[in-house]
Amino acid sequence: MILGRSTSRIEGDKLSRRSFLVSSAAVGGGLMGLSLSLPFGSGKAAQSGGFAPNAFIRIGSDGEIVLTMPYVEMGQGTYTSISMLIAEELQVSLKQVRLEHAPPDERLYANPMLGVQATGNSNAMRGAWKPLREAGATARMMLIEAAAKRWGADVTSCRAEDGEVIHASTGRRLKYGELVDAAANMPVPAGVALKAPDEFKLIGKPVKRLDAPDKVNGTAAYGIDARPPGVKIATLAQSPVFGGRLKSVDDAAAKAVNGVRQVVRLADAVAVVADHMGAAKKGLAALKLEWDEGPHAGLTTDDIARELEQATVKSGAVAQNIGDVDKAMASAATRVEATYQVPFLAHATMEPMNCTVHFRKNECEIWIGSQAVARVQAMAAKAAGLPPEKVIVNNHLIGGGFGRRLEADGAVRAVEIAKHVDGPVKVVWTREEDTQHGMYRPYWYDRIAAGLDAQGAPVAWSNRYAGSSVIARWLPPAYKGGLDPDSTEGAIDLVYDFPNFHVEFVRVEPPGVPTGFWRSVGPSHNVFVTESFIDEMAAAAKQDPVAYRRALLDKSPRARAVLDLAAEKAGWGKTLPKRSGLGVSLQNVFGSYMALVAEVEVSKTGTVRVRRVVCAADIGTVVNPDTVQAQIQGGITFGATAALYGEITLRNGRVQQSNFDSYQMLRIDDAPAIEVHIVKSSEPPGGMGETGTSAIVPAIANAVFAATGKRLRKMPIDAATLKQPV
Repeated sequence: MILGRSTSRIEGDKLSRRSFLVSSAAVGGGLMGLSLSLPFGSGKAAQSGGFAPNAFIRIGSDGEIVLTMPYVEMGQGTYTSISMLIAEELQVSLKQVRLEHAPPDERLYANPMLGVQATGNSNAMRGAWKPLREAGATARMMLIEAAAKRWGADVTSCRAEDGEVIHASTGRRLKYGELVDAAANMPVPAGVALKAPDEFKLIGKPVKRLDAPDKVNGTAAYGIDARPPGVKIATLAQSPVFGGRLKSVDDAAAKAVNGVRQVVRLADAVAVVADHMGAAKKGLAALKLEWDEGPHAGLTTDDIARELEQATVKSGAVAQNIGDVDKAMASAATRVEATYQVPFLAHATMEPMNCTVHFRKNECEIWIGSQAVARVQAMAAKAAGLPPEKVIVNNHLIGGGFGRRLEADGAVRAVEIAKHVDGPVKVVWTREEDTQHGMYRPYWYDRIAAGLDAQGAPVAWSNRYAGSSVIARWLPPAYKGGLDPDSTEGAIDLVYDFPNFHVEFVRVEPPGVPTGFWRSVGPSHNVFVTESFIDEMAAAAKQDPVAYRRALLDKSPRARAVLDLAAEKAGWGKTLPKRSGLGVSLQNVFGSYMALVAEVEVSKTGTVRVRRVVCAADIGTVVNPDTVQAQIQGGITFGATAALYGEITLRNGRVQQSNFDSYQMLRIDDAPAIEVHIVKSSEPPGGMGETGTSAIVPAIANAVFAATGKRLRKMPIDAATLKQPV
């Protein structure tokens, strides 16, 4: 795979189709398409003699097909699944497709569901499903038309197959490479028909990951593998208190460490630059640092929780309102109320956070693994004092993103350090530094109530919750009227039929604590609350949790189907040993329906072990079943880790967790058996990377209630509250 370079400028203005085609012809050879939502150019021949009908496909005279990948690979299988879309419509095998990272260019490669060039929100496949298939189908049609013209044949008598165009009646064949020059002069057809599902040869079939061989043999290039000639290694210490400043540095002992080259002082951080990481870490440990801790030196997690609790007493922005909740609540036979809390969470990516920068007077080059490469270019350019086109960004494979690498703060910090270094420098964050200076999943506090009629059916639902809005900072235009689509997903538009329904969001930013996207973000909070509370309603009504949910799903057959399938496969209702239980959750988030049943065992000391998880999902059309299963398994494991252990806490303005000893991961011997069952569907693909993460937490909490009778309204699980009395 090729790791792309770019010198393109980020442009926010709208270009006319004609003016863009003219400008793109002058840059880089070959016309590219306008965007993912309008991807087609003129098909004019590339300067290399190839055929580039749009921004994503380039075919050389040797027949090689290059896919410029607009999304990044971070373990979710994007490289393989999106390549399948192109190969399917272009009528070639996956072996014929070579990949390049897309350069930073939001005109061409903006995610159509986000409006910016980014991989996140479980929407790579959702965003690519139609545009990338259209790109392949259009290229195929232009090649067929070129062949038909050469033969003097009717286009309808020709077909494409295995990288060739075939004339049906005579058996004549021309390889794609032989047609590129002629195809490049064909007009771009409008409204090309896409394959019908019964014509698919690749889509829906299990396909081995294209990126797996290089990852197994060690040749795959991640950001941390970048080694430009003469590179030095730096690691850093930032203010231990958010908002603090560097007061003084005694670096004599650090400079005496063999291999240390220099110490770089910034306003709120200090970096040691050395020949290798070992020397950099030793040098950093030898520094004598004094900090001005700033205004947040006394901040604690309890302070933040109290502020959020108080905020939920006041009105917020109305996210959804159906009927008259107050009136229905007043006449309800039973009222159920609860408060819920979820903590700050760190990302703890497998690949340490890193960025390599070579800063020169008039140019800056960056090597990184980023989910938002155009954002890196723009923010790094600002930090470097250069125009964006003078910032070259080389994007790489990502060893764990989970939303952390949607941020460009690491690139900005690396540029700040590189400005003081002669030559390239690779900045690597230690696990401790990353854990204590991350961009955390927000802390949320919910105040929720429901009214039930005499039969236990819900007549009213009211939820007011408070927390941070990541979107308000990251993508301000999407934050409107005090709401953003991320913080409300999973809290509104539930699958259940509620006659009266009201949800409010109160935005409260924690003082000094940076918040960011974390795998499944809003739904990671909202689904825990809504699905736990549905269980509370079922308990108050003295009804079975699955039966209670099923009764509310008359208007959602897809949700009912996954619920029934998960319950059946899990053996819902079976007798379990003492202090064991089954818990269920149901959701429609990221465009996919999912039901989970978790089986847990709670020891006498309160330790929870998740034995088995059964998942049923309707994700629309399945592109690669192997990837779907892997993503569900990974998401469930990620979410189960958060439920059992995940928590970032503050004392005296400092994050208390530092490494995997204090920010624990689910170990392989504690991982549950996971069964995945997919409901066949012809709907467009839904998101898959984050669904398991949001679904598993309430399933575990509800299973703990079934096992112990104790309701968990705060994460992570506190074993002390579940300990069996002596």
